[in-house]
Amino acid sequence: MVASLKNFFSQGAKGVGIELTPERINIVQLRKQNQALKLEALTSISVPEGIFQEGRVVDPAAMAELIRSGLEEKKIKAKQAASAVPLGEAIVRLLPPVPAEMDDRELWDHVNQEAGLYLPFPREEADVDFQRLSTFVDEDGIERLNILLVATPREVTDSYLETFRLAGLTLSILEVSSFALIRTIREQLLQFSPQEVVAIADIEFDSTEISIVMDGIPQFTRRVPIGTFQIQSAVSRAMNLPGTMAGVELLHQITVPLAIGDTTRSVNPGATAILRILGELADELRRSIDFYLNQGEGMEVSQVFLAGPGAGIGQLDEFFSQRLSLTTTQIDPIEALALEVSAEIPQVQRPGLGVVMGLGLREA
Repeated sequence: MVASLKNFFSQGAKGVGIELTPERINIVQLRKQNQALKLEALTSISVPEGIFQEGRVVDPAAMAELIRSGLEEKKIKAKQAASAVPLGEAIVRLLPPVPAEMDDRELWDHVNQEAGLYLPFPREEADVDFQRLSTFVDEDGIERLNILLVATPREVTDSYLETFRLAGLTLSILEVSSFALIRTIREQLLQFSPQEVVAIADIEFDSTEISIVMDGIPQFTRRVPIGTFQIQSAVSRAMNLPGTMAGVELLHQITVPLAIGDTTRSVNPGATAILRILGELADELRRSIDFYLNQGEGMEVSQVFLAGPGAGIGQLDEFFSQRLSLTTTQIDPIEALALEVSAEIPQVQRPGLGVVMGLGLREA
């Protein structure tokens, strides 16, 4: 039933933001102080293999224990939390515009009917939500409403509900990770006109989530199976390291060489391996951008934002700028939110905090 969905778009009370990934759990607590935001607590806990796989919590009890340990370590007291499912586990679609005069009940009926056209799984196995967007007047003088549809498999939603229940928390908000990331960089996105398009590449553990965004709304989304794990594996093979030794920490110590042609042969094997994988990722991002731009006339992508733990690799923004011929920026959630922090957070770690900071905003 729709009631089981934990309000992708609703507002929450004070709590914590918790991001679950195959490699780590990020927990953040933010507090509003006058007109500013203060970082009350931030922690990251490693996740052993087999607990979170292919975008799903497969061992809720083990994940819940990790969440509890993280809260206890930082002495965080909270009764509820906001979390997010990976973009790869969600269906996000702009539905055809409807008459603006439709009330909520009529919209629900319409969305439920339309949802079946976009879902790759049975409607009865899905949790669905929608968001009213902008209105406009069409060529016939009728005011119409744009609607954003979001859906996830119910088994995914249920696994999150069970995980947080076992952790002693109420899951007040469950949204899509790309929405949380967009919330974090909202002020940066507002610098673009409503007609300008930006691309966001969230480089996570086993995939990169690509979103083409206009006026703060995802217009096109795609999951590419290239993430830090694939980069780590390539580095391990190139440098003859055990797979467990080539973690994100090692990647953050390597700067992407910007040399072109044969000069790249002189760099170390690990950097050469990174170049190959990042080149493939850049090509996939270009394909996604071109596919979207081919859907309409007069559109162009103004900028690319890089997020996720993989975005902390040195000179990655310059590499993508060269490869895509587009201005590329690594996001910095601390700067984007003008957060007051009591301890310095290393620059290389900041792009990986975009999603959890967006979740923390929901609970601040």
